[in-house]
Amino acid sequence: MFYPVFWETAGFILSKSDPYLNRAYQLMSETPLIDGHNDLPWQLRMQFNNQLNKVNLDTLETTHTNIPKIKEGRLGAQFWAAYVPCETQYKDAVRQTLEQIDVVHRMCEKYPDTFKFVTTSQGIMDAFKENKTASLIGVEGGHSIDSSLGTLRTMYQLGVRYLTLTHSCNTPWADNWRVDDGSDPIQSGGLSPFGKQLIVEMNRLGMLIDLAHVPVSVMNQTLTMSVAPVIFSHSSAYAVCRHSRNVPDEILLKVKEKKGIVMVNFYNDYVTCSQKANISDVADHFDHIKKVGGAEIIGFGGDYDGVPRTPEGLEDVSKVPNLVAELLRRGWTDEEVKAALGNNLLRVMSEVERVRTQSTNNPGLCERVKRCGKDNSDHTG
Repeated sequence: MFYPVFWETAGFILSKSDPYLNRAYQLMSETPLIDGHNDLPWQLRMQFNNQLNKVNLDTLETTHTNIPKIKEGRLGAQFWAAYVPCETQYKDAVRQTLEQIDVVHRMCEKYPDTFKFVTTSQGIMDAFKENKTASLIGVEGGHSIDSSLGTLRTMYQLGVRYLTLTHSCNTPWADNWRVDDGSDPIQSGGLSPFGKQLIVEMNRLGMLIDLAHVPVSVMNQTLTMSVAPVIFSHSSAYAVCRHSRNVPDEILLKVKEKKGIVMVNFYNDYVTCSQKANISDVADHFDHIKKVGGAEIIGFGGDYDGVPRTPEGLEDVSKVPNLVAELLRRGWTDEEVKAALGNNLLRVMSEVERVRTQSTNNPGLCERVKRCGKDNSDHTG
């Protein structure tokens, strides 16, 4: 059995009074905690203009995330968000997104003893065995590709392993979650023909499709079309908090059928639909998703450094073991906890990689659209 050394050197002392927390640390030493979404790269842009020579992640105190907090929180792998605002759409979204991809690479290079940049499920496990936090990139928002499959493919080559189809704005090819509450008008009726083409291309590339910011129409269309399982990188349960950023029960059932994953968001407004929340409220989302779809579709997607409010007991990335302990306290088995910690995401990513490999010799994968990545100039325009 493998026990990462850096967990032992993070200054942690076993709690004599909380056997659930002790068990949580034990399980997190055996299975990597994989978090689906962290906006530290955006904070590096906002606070330091991406000038890493002006920031020390060992001592930074103005973010939810720094190296000591990562170690205390037993963060085994992180999808770092390459996010730029919707206001960049039709302007310089691609350039700004490339700069956010670049800052993740440079962060990993600056702190090689803490981070290891990876692009595969096996890479996550390799980093875990080396006592490093596996670092992956997800692009948060389809506006970042400027309606170009060539841009999507280029970002994949730069290490991006998921694309959130929309952020909080419609793209020319997909509606965003705000159409479900009437804040934005319906534009594409879900996915346009190009949007459907993009789904097939992401399957072909082996890129995770992230539905965290899309309306129910796009959820349904994508779950029907995609050959590979999909993810919600940072969304919670709609039945617990009736917010359009969360996932309805009927979609949870389809995620189960597709063998995908919903990685629970910790943002108070999506946890309790109010400005206050606590660790028990977050655990309620885990319980509900498990009840509807099973423990095999659950993961962690804290959204740290991308939200202004976090629950009591989950103030920053160092506190996640408290949530694991709460799940154990509620009767979750070791295997269920390990599934949610990382095994579910590893399974999903491995299957996406398998679909990619098979698609090379599977023309049928592309039959549902007229073109599938054969023309480097593929563009809505």
